[in-house]
Amino acid sequence: MNARIYNARLIFPREISITDSLDKYVNNINDKSSTKTKTLIDVQAKTQTDIQIQVQTATQNNAQNINRELSEVFIKDGCFVEAYDGPFDYEIDAKGLVVFPGLIDAHVHLREPGFEYKEDIASGTRAAAAGGFTSVACMPNTNPICDNAAVVGFIKEKAAEDGVVNVWPIGAVTKEQKGEQLAEIGLMKEAGAVALSDDGVSVKTADMMRKAMVYAADFDLTIIDHCEDASISNGGIMNEGLASTQMGVPGSPSIAEDINVMRDILLADYLDLPVHIAHVSTKRSVQQIRAAKARGVKVTAETCPQYFIFTDDDCRGYNTLFRAYPPMRRPEDVAEIIAGLQDGTLDMIVTDHAPHHEDEKDIEFCLAKNGMTGLETAFSASYTYLVKPGYLQLEDLARLFCSAPERLIKVGRGSFAIGAPADLTLIDLEESWQVDRFKMASKGKNSAFHGMILGSKVKYTIVNGKIVYSDFQNK
Repeated sequence: MNARIYNARLIFPREISITDSLDKYVNNINDKSSTKTKTLIDVQAKTQTDIQIQVQTATQNNAQNINRELSEVFIKDGCFVEAYDGPFDYEIDAKGLVVFPGLIDAHVHLREPGFEYKEDIASGTRAAAAGGFTSVACMPNTNPICDNAAVVGFIKEKAAEDGVVNVWPIGAVTKEQKGEQLAEIGLMKEAGAVALSDDGVSVKTADMMRKAMVYAADFDLTIIDHCEDASISNGGIMNEGLASTQMGVPGSPSIAEDINVMRDILLADYLDLPVHIAHVSTKRSVQQIRAAKARGVKVTAETCPQYFIFTDDDCRGYNTLFRAYPPMRRPEDVAEIIAGLQDGTLDMIVTDHAPHHEDEKDIEFCLAKNGMTGLETAFSASYTYLVKPGYLQLEDLARLFCSAPERLIKVGRGSFAIGAPADLTLIDLEESWQVDRFKMASKGKNSAFHGMILGSKVKYTIVNGKIVYSDFQNK
């Protein structure tokens, strides 16, 4: 595909790293009269003065001025190129829109093979395109589990046949995700796996996690760990607290996550190897990760919109759409997660897109499946609850949805670089829309955002230069 996109306001990632004091960073942001960024961090309450954060790029003002310049984007044979005179297969006037590198979701559940009644690669990638995602990395808890090269190959082939966005398989850490024997890591890497995870459960023992991290490093793969001490969560189905007690529902304490986060941090520190913490939901986890980064531990982490928007109080109506895994926590956890997104402790936002059949959700609260869909709402929810209130800027979302996920899965996407595959997401920030879960592209209609008004609307999603979603054609 050859194309020209003009009047484009390009949004480049604002990169940050932990190298200067937290107090200095927060004061610097709050003192900038031209910056609307807010912080939820109470500086006076912080004792971790050794925590380091520094903005590596130019000042926020300069970055904003650069990004607001109207630019032209040229695509030839599906890649970004320098300006040329055409001919073009299509041209887009992007006036009034912002243009991001194609969004990347490093944590989705596409359910195929084995659970196609919930979702399949065709429907899941259509949902991704509608939400602005040009690449998704799918978790291995399928049936059969993606713990060998054959299943990795199957997913790649099905994605090539039926998918409308890039699909990158994540292989299991252990065989059948049982935590007893390492999976075929080398063969899965050769077949196309981009990371490893036993998501849905934590890698069972510290010894197995240690062996997996060492072996994965030989193949330049990072382990994405679902951190949960099952002996403490003990089947709890929402956050343990006042709400669970008053509702009479078994609760899962936040320390079930915190304990395994610390385990993984200690292993990464001891081995000097990377580890990635999945779907962070607790205040203490954020604090542990922040302190670990400050001392140079190779830990990265993600969170999801549900953990900086909802709390366990949203479960009080026994609405199964709010059953998530890990569960939504308390307001203080939400505040710390937003702070972690601000200061770089949390590297990226993912969806943990977890579609389920209506029969698995439209039942009693305690019997319903955990998880919610997220591909079609994640960006708009993040813009509405992080950028519009002033906690983050658009350049931060470009880091959280583009450059940081690329660094984790290493697939050569998420930038405007000349020669790179032309993946783009064009968004109207002024348009609001009401979420209707029954009109979503995903087979799973289990969206907790149902009925909510969200700001910003994806107008075009472009993959390898091809328009795979147009809001104008879907009205």
